[in-house]
Amino acid sequence: MNKIVREHYPVANLPEDLREGLEKDATVRVVIEEQPPEQARPSGFLESEYIASLPKTPLTREELRKMIQRIRAQDRPSVSTEEAVARIRELRDEWDY
Repeated sequence: MNKIVREHYPVANLPEDLREGLEKDATVRVVIEEQPPEQARPSGFLESEYIASLPKTPLTREELRKMIQRIRAQDRPSVSTEEAVARIRELRDEWDY
């Protein structure tokens, strides 16, 4: 897999969609990695098309309600705070032995 890294790359040289939210005169670190064909198109909840489709303005109550319903309809398992803490502690404690 090929990888290109550019340190202190001028934000002004980035494509417009990547400059969003960055200062015009700032510099950034750019990392480009080639993906294998089976990973070329992300799938799941955080795929790029989903993120790009999110509105950039505040949501109305109705829009938020519909978005929550759509996510709940995916029937993803919910995790309680206690369960999440227990999992994190278990992972952390692996390093203590």
